[in-house]
Amino acid sequence: MKNPIAENKPGPNENAAASTHWVRVQQHRDRWSNYQGNESILRFSGKLSVKQLKSLPLFQNYPDEFLEEISPDISIAQWRGGAVLFEEGSYVDLMFYVIRGNLKASLLKTRENGDGANRPIFATRLGKAPAQDQPLVMDQTVFQQKISALEAAPEIAALSTVAFNLQAGETFQLKNGDIFGEIGALNGWPQSVTVQAETDSLLCQIRLPALRKMKQQSTQFKEKSDAIYRERFLAAQLRATPLLQDCDETLINQLKDRAELISLSPGKTLVTEGEAVDAFYLLRSGNLQVSQTIGSSMATVNYLSKGMTIGEVELLLEGMENWLWTITSVAYSELIKISRKDFSELMIQSPQVERRLWADAVRRIKESGYSRKHLDQSELIQFSLRKGLVEGNSILLIDLETCVRCDDCVRGCAATHNGRPRFVREGEKFGNFLIARSCYHCEDPVCLIGCPTGAIRRANVGDVVEVNEQLCIGCSNCANKCPYDAIVMHETDSRWPENALPEHLRGRERKVASKCDLCYTSNEGPACVNNCPQGSAIRINNITEFQNLLGRD
Repeated sequence: MKNPIAENKPGPNENAAASTHWVRVQQHRDRWSNYQGNESILRFSGKLSVKQLKSLPLFQNYPDEFLEEISPDISIAQWRGGAVLFEEGSYVDLMFYVIRGNLKASLLKTRENGDGANRPIFATRLGKAPAQDQPLVMDQTVFQQKISALEAAPEIAALSTVAFNLQAGETFQLKNGDIFGEIGALNGWPQSVTVQAETDSLLCQIRLPALRKMKQQSTQFKEKSDAIYRERFLAAQLRATPLLQDCDETLINQLKDRAELISLSPGKTLVTEGEAVDAFYLLRSGNLQVSQTIGSSMATVNYLSKGMTIGEVELLLEGMENWLWTITSVAYSELIKISRKDFSELMIQSPQVERRLWADAVRRIKESGYSRKHLDQSELIQFSLRKGLVEGNSILLIDLETCVRCDDCVRGCAATHNGRPRFVREGEKFGNFLIARSCYHCEDPVCLIGCPTGAIRRANVGDVVEVNEQLCIGCSNCANKCPYDAIVMHETDSRWPENALPEHLRGRERKVASKCDLCYTSNEGPACVNNCPQGSAIRINNITEFQNLLGRD
């Protein structure tokens, strides 16, 4: 079959608009290719035009140019009745908007495979694949017929009840106009319910990049998304925060109602050194860079990650009216802002919270002072933020001063994993250390998002992220998503059998994704460390341990 995209590629004399359209179509194909082979999806649209997008209430208030920009990250899918879109505990980088159909959200008891691992995203494969002559791309007529089934609505019908108060076994019905999945997608959290299509259902699916842009572009959309979060998540998150864990329920609810929700894009400044202090912040997702003026330049003195707080130093110290540092978002970050007035009330009503904040304030001042005196610490923090080390729970370092390049670390890894090494002995250097291309086992692993079979998953052993080769179909989704090039695709010197599912795999050469699993099934621990004769291979859990290594004699 000929490639329709290749056939429609504009010639050298065609205008820029035609060229841009072709690029958008190609981007759409690349970004949604994993879904094309999903037997639970009956039909899958190509790139939608601005006119098609505006026929949906969700997109009616956006400018045409903006819709054209985000169109590669939006598709329409017709899901087969009975199919599971995702299960509780899975990571999804999509928001779903119900155009037509009946779906249910359920909170189930933990279900496990025979190997003891939770069933992950898109694990369910129901029914047969579509017939070969059944088009996966809807034409304009079919699209408009499907859209006409959606009742006109004056505003977006936001789902406020993917009911995270559900008891095990309970369900909630999703209907035309509901949206779901966006809170987990925006915050990088695992989904807390299972969603299943009860009938053939037509859904608009929006990838995370477009979702973030929509939230930034539209005040209405941000307000609705924040309202859902505030209603169903905020109190629980405040209650689970160590700082507030024993606060009175009435106080938690007051904070929930009064707090402001802040969203920052990469590079956006939250506060600037010297500005008046107006609030206290709790970081609910993302990473922030903390900088101070040293001499005539700015130096990074600290970093903040999920669950940490900002502003306690300035608000606790009497007479402190201005920010001591500039705080900038490194990635997409979401924060809870508590006003100075509400912060003062919190201190009065909860002395235990004030004691914890004083401890944090003293620690932060000490860290800042250390960094000001040791500028190599500032350089390390900047490097760690830039290279993602702050996300990691297990990072493989190789001391280049003692390493003799014998490759015993690689051979030990290969011997433990049936001849296939799980890391690459190359990477970035800092000081005398090499940061090997080995999985960091991140706090929020983006590689788990969108795996079509659930082959890559948490191993339920510490922070270990593993690939189950029996489930891997070699689609490269996880390898493409990993920001640190820590997942490698390997040939297996075999082909998929003629009865393989999905059917498009049949007869193809089989590849599998390969990555470090910390040798968690071995009693000996990581083979890379245990097999190094010089003790040059070292595993660290955070950048504080890295700093200690750099400072050792």
